[in-house]
Amino acid sequence: MLALTPRQQQILAIARQSGNVVVEELADRFEVTPQTIRKDLNELCDGKLLARTHGGAMLSSGVENMAYDARRQIAASEKGKIGRRAASLIPNNCSLFINIGTTTEEVARALVHHEGLLVITNNIHVAQTLMPCPKIDVLIVGGTLRRSDGGIVGETTVDTIRQFKVDHAVMGVSAIDEDGSLLDFDVREVRAAQAIMENSRSVILVADSMKFTRSAPVRIGHISQVDNFVTDRPPPEPVVELCRHNGVSLEVVETDGLESVEAKP
Repeated sequence: MLALTPRQQQILAIARQSGNVVVEELADRFEVTPQTIRKDLNELCDGKLLARTHGGAMLSSGVENMAYDARRQIAASEKGKIGRRAASLIPNNCSLFINIGTTTEEVARALVHHEGLLVITNNIHVAQTLMPCPKIDVLIVGGTLRRSDGGIVGETTVDTIRQFKVDHAVMGVSAIDEDGSLLDFDVREVRAAQAIMENSRSVILVADSMKFTRSAPVRIGHISQVDNFVTDRPPPEPVVELCRHNGVSLEVVETDGLESVEAKP
């Protein structure tokens, strides 16, 4: 077992509270160099207690998702950019599913000026965001409300979703494996996500780059089932190759705008 120093114990406690840690912030907090913090993070990651991210680290949990409030704070700016780009792919006067996830909620925020939409969702936060919009109709599917994050799950949810065939699906996931597997934590949520993908003519996957560093135990499907994938950093090369091979339009939205687009052939 890894023997943690007092500073490493504090870093881990901060990560458990907020979901992630940033090198520069930790260096200032503990009054040490960034190199010292990176060494601490490397040891915590080697012990599978944290997973490295760009500029820091996050909780490494392969069996249980982190708290909703923590997920909302992580990569918030990147999720906003992803949400705006994904929303631009959705035309007026169409139908769409939006599933559970903090990134899909950003897509909903970017849709508020659309017109003629029918949005079907199992995400209470999406419904609340779109409720004031007079030109968007919102249908909340039935099922069990998951109090931890406002998601609606269960067999009733799946049955309701299967009654529709929509133009687009906006999908979030908890992790993306290098073999292209799309992963999540709750098997009930996964069944709803699978039904959404099966009953949509086009699937838009939205996921920040931290999803490439995470693991989750339940398989939703495969990247090959996606039509558009919007993210904030280039995925690992095996994922890029899978997108290219399967005709997935990959869009990487960087700080200064749309960095690259790999369109379908």
